[in-house]
Formats: sequence, C-alpha cells, structure tokens
Amino acid sequence: MKSYIAELKYSLHLIVRPFDGFWDLQRENRGSLKAALTIVLLTIITYVFRRQYTGFLFNFNQINNLNIILEIVNIALPFFLWCVANWCLTTLADGEGTFREIVIATGYALTPLVLINLPLIPMSYLLTTQESSFYYFFAFLSVLWAGILIALSTMVTHQYSISKTFFTIIGILVGMGVMVFLGLLFTSVIQQIIGFFQVIYREIVFRI
Repeated sequence: MKSYIAELKYSLHLIVRPFDGFWDLQRENRGSLKAALTIVLLTIITYVFRRQYTGFLFNFNQINNLNIILEIVNIALPFFLWCVANWCLTTLADGEGTFREIVIATGYALTPLVLINLPLIPMSYLLTTQESSFYYFFAFLSVLWAGILIALSTMVTHQYSISKTFFTIIGILVGMGVMVFLGLLFTSVIQQIIGFFQVIYREIVFRI
C-alpha cells in the first residue's frame, strides 16, 4: 500500500521535472501501471464531475442530456487510441518504449488535468463574470500542461530527438484518425449486415 501511494505521489515530481521524471519512470520503475490507470480513472471522474457540477456561469452543457457512458468514452477512448497508435508507430520507428511503458507514461502525463480541473469545480461557484478569465486561464493551462507532458513522455520513453518527436506525434494523431475511421466503417458494415438479415428474417416470417 505504501509503495502504491509513493507511486501516485511520484506524479507530483514528474509534472515539474518531466525529463528526469519520465526517465526514472521507465528506467528506475518509479511508477506502476496500477498508479497510471488510477490517474486515468481520476481524470475521467474529474471530467464527468466538471461537466455536471460546474457553476452555471461556466457550464454551457445541458445537464439533463448528459450521458455518463458517453462522457467516460470521451476520455477513455482517446487515451486508448493514443497508446495503441503510439505503440504501432514507434515500433516501426525504432522506439524503445513498450506498450506498457507508453500506457504508464501517458497516464502520469494526465496528472495536471486532475490537479487543476478538480479545484475549478468549487471555484466556478465563487468566481463572477468579471473574474471568468481566471477560470478559463487555468482550464487552458491544465490542457496545455498535460499536452506538453504527453509530448515529452513520447520523447523520453522512445529516446527521440525533438524533430522526430514532432513528426511522430503528427503520425500518431493521423493513426488515431485512421483507427476511428476504420472503426466507424466496420460498425456501419456490421449494421448493414444485421439489417440485411433482419429484412430476410421478416420476409421469411411473413411468408410462412
């Protein structure tokens, strides 16, 4: 239990010293898959809570229309696609990181989304319209910080140069888009096949 807590607390060190942090995360086993997935879970919970419980001045969502399953997928699916596309591309581009190491590094990189966005929920009830710039600044900062950490995690985990990291990230994003397209295409084909057999079934039943 103590080691698990220490692994979670290591994320606080990693977000302020990312180069040393990601290096030790991979080479010194300072983190764990369990802690990384915990951070991902906390990110999902923070996202769902922020969508539902942010003060009305900063919340433009239709609360009654929010689907919690869809909200969870909005975080879990991009995370999964990023890790898979990252692993597929870097395996072909001499990357040193394994799939497990990619998942761990990416999970730890999401820490700012939890640390900043969670306090923003109660803050949204205290801030006025004139103070809204503070709210949006910190919301943007959380995304920017996490984005930089994800980029650095790719760089350190695979031992890439800055330029190779840049082109790798572009390739990963393209790969994610391709996977989404193929997933939608596959789903559409399956729906058409099911619809086809449903029509045949109805015809047979009606004729009998």
